[in-house]
Amino acid sequence: SFWMEAATLAAVAVLITVVVYGSVALIVKMDDVGLAMAERGSLGFTRAIGRGLVRGMPGFLKLLTIVGTAAMLWVGGSIIVHGLEQMGFDSLAHWVKGVAGSVAYAGPEQMAGAVKWTVTAAIDGIFGLILGLMLIPVGEKLITPIWRSFTRKVPT
Repeated sequence: SFWMEAATLAAVAVLITVVVYGSVALIVKMDDVGLAMAERGSLGFTRAIGRGLVRGMPGFLKLLTIVGTAAMLWVGGSIIVHGLEQMGFDSLAHWVKGVAGSVAYAGPEQMAGAVKWTVTAAIDGIFGLILGLMLIPVGEKLITPIWRSFTRKVPT
């Protein structure tokens, strides 16, 4: 029923929110946890894990930055391609599907699904990057001045 679907979606939304924000909180505090383990650990193994956490977090955060940026470009590009298709501008989506299908079925059949998904995600990410780069001047020259005109503090 409608209410069962609504309750299920609400429960899933709350659960995903808790998991995502909980993960972010753990990542943000992980170096503090590692420092506490390194300083106060009663076992040498515990102190070694703490030191490893403290040393490893900068590299992990750099990796997370790269992966997160790539994911945002992919998701953004995918949303735009899909949105254009839904509005009747479907030539880009058909082109992406055609290229992905051609590449996928040029190799082993067992890998076709994974290859097709990977190629689609890569093209969507490249499209997101190109679109983002094209929109930087719009943001800098048009949106930022308008925003500043509304948020600029007036001297009293």
